[in-house]
This record gives sequence, C-alpha cells and structure tokens, in this order.
Amino acid sequence: MAKISKKISKIDSLKSKLKTVPESPGIYFWYDKKGVILYIGRSNNLKNRLSQYFQKNISPRIAEMLALATDVKYKVTETLLEAIILEAKNIKKFWPKYNIVDRDDRSFIYLIIPKTSFAKPLIVRGSDLKKIPTAQAKIFGPYQSVYLLQSALRLLRRIFPYGNCTPHSGKACFDYQIGLCPGGCIDAISAKDYQKNIDSLCLLLAGEKKRLITKLMKENPNKIKALRHIQDVSLLIREDNLREVKINRLEGYDISHHAGKESYGAMAVFENGEANKNEYRLFKIKEAPGGDDERALAEVLLRRFKHSEWPKPDIIMIDGGSPQISFLSKVFKKNNITVPIVGISKLAGDKLVFPAGTKKELKELAENIKATLLKLREEAHRFANYGRRRAKS
Repeated sequence: MAKISKKISKIDSLKSKLKTVPESPGIYFWYDKKGVILYIGRSNNLKNRLSQYFQKNISPRIAEMLALATDVKYKVTETLLEAIILEAKNIKKFWPKYNIVDRDDRSFIYLIIPKTSFAKPLIVRGSDLKKIPTAQAKIFGPYQSVYLLQSALRLLRRIFPYGNCTPHSGKACFDYQIGLCPGGCIDAISAKDYQKNIDSLCLLLAGEKKRLITKLMKENPNKIKALRHIQDVSLLIREDNLREVKINRLEGYDISHHAGKESYGAMAVFENGEANKNEYRLFKIKEAPGGDDERALAEVLLRRFKHSEWPKPDIIMIDGGSPQISFLSKVFKKNNITVPIVGISKLAGDKLVFPAGTKKELKELAENIKATLLKLREEAHRFANYGRRRAKS
C-alpha cells in the first residue's frame, strides 16, 4: 500500500508541474531520481504534449520511462522547426536511454554538409557515417525521421537557398526556375555568396541561433524576420504522438505487359525513406484480362494482403490516376483493407490522387513526401519491367 501511495504521490507531483507549462513550441527533458536524462522530446504545444504522458494509451516504452521519471523540465522555442533542431542537438549530447532503446546509432538519420564550394546537403543513415571523413563535412543530427528532416530542409531552403544541381553547367535547373536554387548552375551567384547561405544554414542546424542572428544583422536583416515567421504547417503533420505512429513502410505498385500479354505486377518497398530491395515482390497476373491494368492491380493487391506475415504498409502508392484509385478504393472497401492509398497521375503532371473522403492530414503528409513517392513509383516501374523481361528470357 505504501508503494502505491508513493507512486500516486509522484504522479500527482509531476502533473502539478503541467500547470505552468505554456502552449508553445519547445523541447522537454524527463529526469530520473539521480538527475539523469531519460528522454528528450519536442512538440509544437508543450502543455498538450506533456499532458499526453498521463493518458492510458501510451506505448510500453514510454510507460516504462515514466515509471522511472521524477522530474520534467522544458525549454520554449519560437518555432517547431527550432525545437526539432534543439531536440537533435541534445539527443546527440546526452544520448538518453529512452530515445535510443530498441535502436542504435546506425538507424538514426543525419544531415551531412560537405566542406566544398557549392555544397549540397545530404541525408544519410548512421550506418553510413563511417564512410564520410569528419574533416571533410559538417554533420548534424541525429534526427528520428527522414520525412521530418526533409520537411525541415524544404522550409529552410526558402530562407537559405542552396542547389542540388551541377555548378557552372550553363543550364538553369528546375529548382532555380522556382526560386529554391540560387543559381550556381548558371553562375548567377558567386561561390562566396553561396557559402554565406550554407554557413547560415549550418549555424541554425547547430543550434547557434544567437550567432546566426548576429551574422544576419550584418548581411541580410530581412532574413531574420523570415526565420521568425517560418511556416511550420508541413512539420506539424509529422509530429509523432505517444502511440508512436510513424510512416516507416511505403509500398508502390505498377503493372508491366507486352501488348496486353505477359502481364506482371511489381511491389517496390521503401522503408524509412530508402529502397529495401529484399522486400520487393513480383506477381504474374493470372486472372485479370490482358491489358486491364485496374483489375491487374486489384489482383496483385488482394494477393499481397493474403500474406499476413508480411509487414503492413503505412501507405500504398499506385502508378495511376483517378480511375485507378476510384476502382481500387472500392476493392479495398469490399475486402476490408484499411491501408491509405494514393495515386500519381502522369497525365495530370504527376499530381497526387486520393480516394474520396481522404482526410486532409493524409493528403498533406503525402504532398510532404511527394519526392519519395515519385522515387517509389520509378522503382515500381523499373522492377515491373525488369521482372517481365526476366520472366520472358
């Protein structure tokens, strides 16, 4: 009975701390009785997030951490983006037990910025860090989500433009045409001015906001205002809740045939933003009429979902537009398949297509990871053609 009373007393004490927590973006730290940091998190709304820890449906990992916690502290930030950056910085500094349990450093995400002229930021996994000499690049992280980091970079690139193109190529890249690339490809920016953007980006990613503000006061004060009013919408939909629902597995499907014959369906798989070719599967079409891609896709998907031993996808991508998505959504409904589905319509300029009634949050998430979905489509298409040719030979 004494232990139960002590436990209730501790929970009440922790709950009482929430009364003064603001509804602001920031990071928070859970401590054990020895003052050791157990877990570091971030949120767009600290008060709401910390309140979630006292719900009944938290994950077993978080429940175990909470049983050891005796104190919680927080730090307010101006934006969620800043909170994400500080979260990564502090995880790297303290490596709290419950941030890394069930995973190791190799599975985290890092941002690499090479120490070269016209540098291009690169996203890599911890397992690839050993391949990159630290003297030749600046390393930021760890981040826990590739999609979150991609979203953050898209926001930052509007303020500190950088290129993913070949410098001095003499041909304007697409990003330059839409205002994201400063123009190293056509020598519209000098290497010195380009490096100023990279240096500013590095200061922000390092959590050196005060130094960055001082730098911008001298170079471009307008960017200070832009930084403080940065739009966090695309980051909000990637906030992980305490049930730890994450987008880990994407499956992409395509059909390949020769003049309506020898049809094959391909399943390509991306896990944590990267192709996992060990999970790819090829299906020979057995029942769908020749040349009927809609029914061929339905056949492939129904056969796929008979494999309950395969990991369940978080999102399914189809190489097709409204007719295919409408048809397949009816097939899904009839067969009680609840996995979200999105199509990519080539005829509509690679527009994302969704079934009727798709929630706004899912649409925003899909748009946010569109670059990954496009890569997944190309992989599904490549694998479908490869599989058909291999089967024919």
